[in-house]
Amino acid sequence: MHDKVNLLDFDRAGLEGFFAEIGEKPFRAIQILKWIYQFGVKDFDAMTNISKSLREQLKERAEVRLPEIVTEQHSADGTSKWLLRLDNGNSIEMVFIPEDERGTLCVSSQIGCALECSFCSTAQQGFNRNLSTGEIIGQLWVANRAMEIRPREGRKISNVVMMGMGEPLLNFENVVRAMNLMMDDNAYGLSKRRVTLSTAGVVPAIMRLKQVSDVSLAVSLHAPNDELRNELVPLNRKYPIKALLEACREYIRDESRRRITFEYVMLDGINDSPQHARQLAKLLKDIPAKMNLIPFNPFPQSQYLCSNRETIDRFRDVLMKAGIVTVTRKTRGEDIDAACGQLAGKVNDKTKRTQRKIVMLERRL
Repeated sequence: MHDKVNLLDFDRAGLEGFFAEIGEKPFRAIQILKWIYQFGVKDFDAMTNISKSLREQLKERAEVRLPEIVTEQHSADGTSKWLLRLDNGNSIEMVFIPEDERGTLCVSSQIGCALECSFCSTAQQGFNRNLSTGEIIGQLWVANRAMEIRPREGRKISNVVMMGMGEPLLNFENVVRAMNLMMDDNAYGLSKRRVTLSTAGVVPAIMRLKQVSDVSLAVSLHAPNDELRNELVPLNRKYPIKALLEACREYIRDESRRRITFEYVMLDGINDSPQHARQLAKLLKDIPAKMNLIPFNPFPQSQYLCSNRETIDRFRDVLMKAGIVTVTRKTRGEDIDAACGQLAGKVNDKTKRTQRKIVMLERRL
């Protein structure tokens, strides 16, 4: 247990509240945000525009507690993956994907995942707990620092995707606070278009997210009908496709230039036929959408194979002909198990003991 408050657990509003409690002015929050996130400073003694008395008070009451890097791997294609140790002996993974015009950090929101999607390695690890705000935003802090220590061309983080381990919308409050920090001009200052939350379809939380944030939304669809999606994404039994798509329409209503990104993993002989593509096109015909086709990335004990390139191209062409912008995602980091659906970490599985908690989280939404 930690006696001190972790300042990474607060967004700007939370920090202002913290300073008000100790009799300080709200502007201290902005000073601290800049020191921690813009200058990468966690030592209060180095925060030179803060009075010595306040620095001493912060040392007594607070800390900047970060995930610890256990291992760091670099793929032949430039992708990097870190295994991060958290409290209680659990670990998570995060991935950085460099491209010509951007660098994307894939961030985890939970230790493991309770949704049990059948094609995902993370789901096979079970579920332990939600990450705190500090453990989520701390991934961005640690990645920035790691890449400064090992400077590589084009390694700046310009985009963050909540697509790592876990279902972000089942850790709603902590994820929203962390995304607030990602977009706060006094912290990381990323555009709302450059922060993307990916969900398997927790419908009430999508509606709630619209009220408090306007980050980009990605939806893990993976099937064009309920019967198949029930098998691949068991959450569909609770929130079927019709309800999910209505929530998607609502999320971007009154936002004429925005699209929902739909993700679709290509599974050989399961969801990859031209008929499936036509069903998908019909399903999405009235939603401003972009479709990401994801070649399946195998993992031990997986029951699936990846669709071949010809099948994926045929599927893409059907969607493109129907007017849906469709991209086949290039597999990155496969040689270090950093590709989509491969993140595993080290999870002390508490799934059976925490199902009640997951239900309670959903009810609060």
